[in-house]
Amino acid sequence: MSEPKPPTPTPGDTYKGWLFKWTNYIKGYQRRWFVLSNGLLSYYRSQAEMGHTCRGTINLATANIAVEDSCNFVISNGGAQTYHLKASSEVERQRWITALELAKAKAVHMQAESDDSGDECPAAPPSSGQGGGCRNLEIQSTLRTLGSKVEDLNTCNDLIVKHGSALQRSLSELEALRVSGDVGDKMKQVTERATLFRITSNAMINACRDFLSLAQSHSKRWQKALHSERDQRIRLEETLEQLAKQHNHLERAFRGATVLPSSFSNPALGNKGGVPGKGDASDEDDDNEFFDAMEDPAEFITVPADPKYHRSGSNASGFSCETGMDDQSVNFDELSLASNPESPQTLELEPVRQRRTRIPDKPNYYLNLWSIMKNCIGKELSKIPMPVNFNEPLSMLQRLSEDLEYYELLDKAAKCQSSLEQMCYVAAFTVSSYSTTVHRTGKPFNPLLGETFELDRLKDCGYRSLCEQVSHHPPAAAHHALSEKGWTLRQEITLASKFRGKYLSIMPLGSIQCLFDKSENHYSWKKVTTTVHNIIVGKLWIDQSGEIDVVNHKTGDRCHLKFAPYSYFSRDVPRKVTGVVTDKDGKAHYVLSGTWDEKMEFSRIMQSSKGENGTEGKQRTVYQTLKAKEIWKKNPLPEGAENMYFFSSLALTLNESEEGVAPTDSRRRPDQRMMEDGRWDEANAEKQKLEEKQRIVRREREREAVKAASTPEEGAHPDNYQAMWFDKFDDPASGETLHVYKGGYWEAKEQGSWDMCPEIF
Repeated sequence: MSEPKPPTPTPGDTYKGWLFKWTNYIKGYQRRWFVLSNGLLSYYRSQAEMGHTCRGTINLATANIAVEDSCNFVISNGGAQTYHLKASSEVERQRWITALELAKAKAVHMQAESDDSGDECPAAPPSSGQGGGCRNLEIQSTLRTLGSKVEDLNTCNDLIVKHGSALQRSLSELEALRVSGDVGDKMKQVTERATLFRITSNAMINACRDFLSLAQSHSKRWQKALHSERDQRIRLEETLEQLAKQHNHLERAFRGATVLPSSFSNPALGNKGGVPGKGDASDEDDDNEFFDAMEDPAEFITVPADPKYHRSGSNASGFSCETGMDDQSVNFDELSLASNPESPQTLELEPVRQRRTRIPDKPNYYLNLWSIMKNCIGKELSKIPMPVNFNEPLSMLQRLSEDLEYYELLDKAAKCQSSLEQMCYVAAFTVSSYSTTVHRTGKPFNPLLGETFELDRLKDCGYRSLCEQVSHHPPAAAHHALSEKGWTLRQEITLASKFRGKYLSIMPLGSIQCLFDKSENHYSWKKVTTTVHNIIVGKLWIDQSGEIDVVNHKTGDRCHLKFAPYSYFSRDVPRKVTGVVTDKDGKAHYVLSGTWDEKMEFSRIMQSSKGENGTEGKQRTVYQTLKAKEIWKKNPLPEGAENMYFFSSLALTLNESEEGVAPTDSRRRPDQRMMEDGRWDEANAEKQKLEEKQRIVRREREREAVKAASTPEEGAHPDNYQAMWFDKFDDPASGETLHVYKGGYWEAKEQGSWDMCPEIF
């Protein structure tokens, strides 16, 4: 990559260029694009990011600039931010130091304009604004004087360079004529030029002395402004922490005085003042950046279809659906069952086991979240040990299994004769998996490598599920669920999380796939980004944002779902989700709409046309649809859920002890069990023991891998861990590689043979 040569820095110019910034001991120095403008030094991963994603900014008005060696220098603003930078050469480093010093001086002058005290105007500010005018006049006069002195220095510098070069040429000529005796004229010329050089140097010295004297006369005010800014920042941090403590005490007092209703579903609307805007970005490893969302114009509009479609008895789209039926008397569940004459109309499943409906109430332990999280800004949270005070008594494997809470949607999808109708159910299932997260601000336990979790609901619900932690760094979990109703769900999810100061973003990486036996339809999709807001002050609340494409790899059908991020400026309902189901030719057949925390509805499209241009000049599609029908609705939370981590009925049963599970099952994890029982101090101690044990096992595995790699017969990699129940598989349909279930777990459980399982707890 060719780099443009940076210009010589001058006061007031924007200075840009590449520098190497120290990130951590693993990655070392990383190349970043730096921009110096208006007294602020900002950096980006590349020049293309300048329009939308700033990775960090430091104010030079309060910063110290120190040179370490020929290429390295450090910029720090008193401990809150420190940039260790390295230039490509000593000349380049000097250009940046000069530009930074000039920008710092200018920033200090700009800051002095807001100084509430002056040497010449000490009186209280009058109402007419004369005090502000006096300060402005003084600052302008000082700037003009300093500017004239700088011009004098520049002129003297040019003269010194000119006369110095002439003097050097004369000395060279004198050296060449030393052999001959005719040196009188040359000596006279050298003497004259030396005199000019001495005069110019004296002028330079005098100009420097005047500039230094003038700068020293104002240094007290600059120093005072600097100390005032630092004191103000310290007071602001103390006030912010005190406010967070007071808010926590008030919230605890409120919970003690009354019980929150289980229908409370929108903390964002009740606390708009706590929703932050654009956060300070200090990310080094991630490309995703979140801002307060502006209102996004809808890509399509739905209007009621012409009455002729309601009266028509024909099947306009070729589906086994409701065109000739009364919209008021038919629901989507009945339609789905009616579309498959071979399926029974009624099917009653009686549970074979009475499962628990309560867990011990969450203890009211106080711990300042900001005191821990302030040191984690921009870091990967999976690599940072966190106390159980911020957790919930479930592992990430159990949270993955919660995706099956609305398994009935896949049961109904398996009975559909139409692939497009089946797509509606699959899309609703993808949305339903987020409904359990609306109040769940607790962090699940990070599973240990080799940890498993089984969810055997074969007799209750007709499916059984198995999860295993197949990788430690990066943490990855594989999941496999098989139903008697003719569907298989498999997924491999890797979570990347970053704390960004005001909010926490969680980016699930990986793919989810659903396969149906009868139709052989193969669906795949990915998850959207989860954001936890109000980390510092206010009530924590969760938002889901992004887009999902559910693809049927057999037929080419597709459903594009859009999760709208929360926005102050939007007039839509919060947590809105919209989607359109299209066939392989791009023709739209169904529209889905609703919210990811309450319900989803579908409408069948009878006709589509191009409508008016939107606010951004995009032409929006108008869909004429039949009346919307409910396809999914969230189950109510159990009574007292606000005291039980807002667990759903399924979540309450996930950590219930069961006989015959594998020794690696999450139910057997001691720190998680202690937390559920309310023994948080013991849980924290046990959690540290388990994590240290895992580190010892990893180091031993690395040593064995090194030994194996040194032999000619076989090589190994330290992270080449072989999962117990899953194997890597290259899926030809989706083109993705993921861990799939290889079999053997349920047979081992039936035989009670767990000798091959590692000891991880």
